[in-house]
Amino acid sequence: MKKVITICTLIGCLMLPFGCKDTLEIAPVSDITNASYWKGEGDVTGYVTGIYFVFRNLMNQTYFLEDRGDAFVAGLEGSVSVAWAQNLTESNAPDWQDFYYIVHHCNLVIKYAPGIGNSEKIRRSIAQAYFLRAYTYFLMVRIWGDVPIVLEPTESGDRKLPSRAPATEVMNLILNDIEQSLASFPESGFVNKNQASVPTALSLKADALLWKYKVLQGSNEDLQAVIAAVDQALASGVSLLQNFAEIHATDKKKNAEIIFSLYFLRNEKSDQYGSRLKARDIFVNNASNKASVPYSKNGARSVYSPSPKALGMFAANDVRKAASMITAVDASNNVIGVFDNKFRGTVYTDDRYWEDDIVIYRAAELILFRAEALAALNRPTEAVTELDKVRVRAGTGNYTGATDKQSVEKAILDERFRELWFELKRWPDLVRFHYGGTINAYNEVPNLNGKNIPLFFPIPKTQIAINGNLEQTTGYQQ
Repeated sequence: MKKVITICTLIGCLMLPFGCKDTLEIAPVSDITNASYWKGEGDVTGYVTGIYFVFRNLMNQTYFLEDRGDAFVAGLEGSVSVAWAQNLTESNAPDWQDFYYIVHHCNLVIKYAPGIGNSEKIRRSIAQAYFLRAYTYFLMVRIWGDVPIVLEPTESGDRKLPSRAPATEVMNLILNDIEQSLASFPESGFVNKNQASVPTALSLKADALLWKYKVLQGSNEDLQAVIAAVDQALASGVSLLQNFAEIHATDKKKNAEIIFSLYFLRNEKSDQYGSRLKARDIFVNNASNKASVPYSKNGARSVYSPSPKALGMFAANDVRKAASMITAVDASNNVIGVFDNKFRGTVYTDDRYWEDDIVIYRAAELILFRAEALAALNRPTEAVTELDKVRVRAGTGNYTGATDKQSVEKAILDERFRELWFELKRWPDLVRFHYGGTINAYNEVPNLNGKNIPLFFPIPKTQIAINGNLEQTTGYQQ
């Protein structure tokens, strides 16, 4: 823990002015500081460890990837976000500062690490920097659409403030970074599933290509590449666990299904985002099933609850429902509250701590990626074969619905909702399948019904005031 703190402090020192400036109005990093730092292999590996720490902070929230979807309703305490309420404006828009913070540090590694050496650790660090930059841009292209491309660290005051690049150009960068990452890894498998690897980069490739095809009007070659990437990633030794409930269990982290996850440990990091759908003890003291409810005295804040739509997506024989959601009831069977049951934390003598890993990619999602690509290629029978692999594990049996392309695509979207509940997937799924023509997102999300609000986020008007080269997201101009 002390080592991680030291590394993260170093990153903060190298980039301290960044956190005090509006986004992309960045004070330059000292050339002297960089020159005195990038000396040995340990500088590179330690720096990348610090980037992972910052990346985990970015991913430890539901705001961007869940709140705008249909998975949540207001919970027992706390305030819902403006994203959940679909009340985003130029005045309350989130900025992308934390995203470019990560991009900047990846740029530093990509620039300086090759000059230090060519050891396996350095090559792996470079590969991870390319992956983290690609994933961060993939986050941004799904959130804001067009975003500025910055490929060099800010080390000089003589710089031009960038404009927003078209999403198609950003996607080209993402896919190029993925290929750079794949080419740089010294091994084809895993070293540590809490760090990026070749299977992780292949998973991102499949994910990005599906977005490219459906949202950015890609080609059938993109879909073929999705299938190839999934096949290669799954050949790395990952597989579906027989028991769904074990996937996220804190005593079975980095199991056979996990491809890439971000670790949490008690006293090492504040609570994982799953705590936002959990009960404080005072709310469930009268619950007849209190012993089964994941609650805590501290940390838990049931800001959201699973939506009725999410609860209704599960069939009675679907083992994932009980493993994903739990209803607290009193002695008269009256509902006290509904809570997430997927991220249950760990019970210690003093309290329960929310130290579940954040799973970025796992085998079941890759199987559903392949099903989605096959369906988009109008090969619905093959798509259903993949879909059934996930359904059989869930206990729901083989798919028996209509097998036309549209029906199978909707079945895959619904299966992703059940399988990947609360895993930071739902809002991007809704946007992707909306642009792919499977659904109308405005009919799927209650808070979007009757609203004329874009599916991409606005940027703050203060950013535009600082950087005149930026233009507001289409649909938010006042």
